[in-house]
This record gives sequence, C-alpha cells and structure tokens, in this order.
Amino acid sequence: MLKSILGLSAVALATAIATPAFADDDSLGLTFNGGATVVSDYRFRGISQTDKHFAVQGTLTISHKSGLYATVWGSSIDDYVIYGSDQEIDLIAGYKKTIGGVTIDGGVLYYYYPGSDATHSDFVEPYLSVSGAFGPVTGKLGVAYAPKQKAIFRYNPGDADFKGKDDNIYVYGELSGAIPGTPLTVGTHLGYTRGPSWLAGLYDPTSNIYDKKGYADWNVSLNYTFKNLTFGVSYVDTNAKKGRFAAPDGTNIAKAGFVGSVGVSF
Repeated sequence: MLKSILGLSAVALATAIATPAFADDDSLGLTFNGGATVVSDYRFRGISQTDKHFAVQGTLTISHKSGLYATVWGSSIDDYVIYGSDQEIDLIAGYKKTIGGVTIDGGVLYYYYPGSDATHSDFVEPYLSVSGAFGPVTGKLGVAYAPKQKAIFRYNPGDADFKGKDDNIYVYGELSGAIPGTPLTVGTHLGYTRGPSWLAGLYDPTSNIYDKKGYADWNVSLNYTFKNLTFGVSYVDTNAKKGRFAAPDGTNIAKAGFVGSVGVSF
C-alpha cells in the first residue's frame, strides 16, 4: 500500500507540475486537463477499495474539439481488491457531444491492475450516459456494462482454476446543483450493480459462491470550490447485507460512512 501511495503521489505531482506547461493547441483543436486528489476512502460503487483508508488519485485528459477524448486515471487501492495489486489504472477513450442542451457521453474503460498475481485481472467496460440541465439542477443517467470475460466470474468451489466467465452491469442516476450565492454544490447519486466483478464481488457466504444478486449504493455530497481547489465531503451507503463485503481483516467495506476529499485541477 505504501509503495502504491508513493508511486501515485509521484504521478499526481508530475501531473500537477507538467499540466500547466501544456498549452491548448488551437491549431489541432486539443485541450489538456489534469488534476490530483486525496480521499479519506476510495469507494467504488459504494464498496471501499482501500479498507476504509485514504487514497491518492491523479488524472489527465486530452480532448479534441470534435468531442473525442482520452483519459488516464489512477488510484491507490488495497491489495485485497485484486490479489496483490496496489494500484488501479483506468484507461479511457470516449466521445462526448452536446445537442440541444443534452450531453451524450460514451466510450470504453479498461481497468488495469499492475503487479496483480491473478491470471486474469484486467477487464473492459463500455459506458454511456445522458445528462442535461433543468433550471439550476443538472441530471444524469448512465449505464456501464462489462461483457463476459475471464476477469469477471462467479467463483464456484469446483472451479479451482477460475476459468469461468460472467458479465456485470451498473445503472445509475445523479442530480447536482449549485447553492445560489455560494461556492457550494450539492450532489446525489443512486446506483445498482448486478453481476460479479473484482471491484464489487458479490460473495454469498451462505453458499460459498459469487452470485448474481444485485445491490444498490447511494451517496449525498457537498463540495466547496476555491479557485482550482475543491474540498468535498460525502455520505456513502449501500443496502448490501452485513458480512457480504468484507476485507481480510473483517472490516465491513460496504458499511455506511463519510468520505472527505481535497482536489486540485489544472
């Protein structure tokens, strides 16, 4: 975990130093954006990826005026997530377009876990979202679907070689808006996961297998922005039954909790 934090801290620092040096290239229609964030707990779809400890995260996006974009995002994680890996690197390629006040955003996300001891740990997840403003409020609906692949499976005690394949789908809705006269924004999120995955493995201790029963996650967030700094706090919860999601030390990583964050963008 320490190696991961130090490594991603270096990435975040490099991003922070290098990004201002990038000048938007008007001749090519390119725009560069980056940022770094420290969170008190990295929650993915309601499930802690860091045993409820802090994480360091960094991102860099290159966008073209046509709507095409590519993003690299990284976070430290605990090694219980994927057999020994202490980093998650997301490689994203997508297309975003606004038509008549409605923004459509779709693409493919590749989850990469350097140093994993698992035979198959990386996987692909296409995604699509639609968002739009309704007065002072912005709404968003999205879906992410990971098709059948070796890194997604329902573990069965008889399948010692983990040769199975399965799929996973996540649907969600969000509402957000600024509080008039203040630098504060409020957001809400509600999502539903169905199907197993490394990041939200649906383990049923009563049958000793991964199953396809779904669960819901939700959060409420409050953010304060000052120049290029953002301070945030959110309350995260799920309806997962007690004991279904647990770290090796017994921590209930799906239990409700507050998450704080400090981020800088460029």
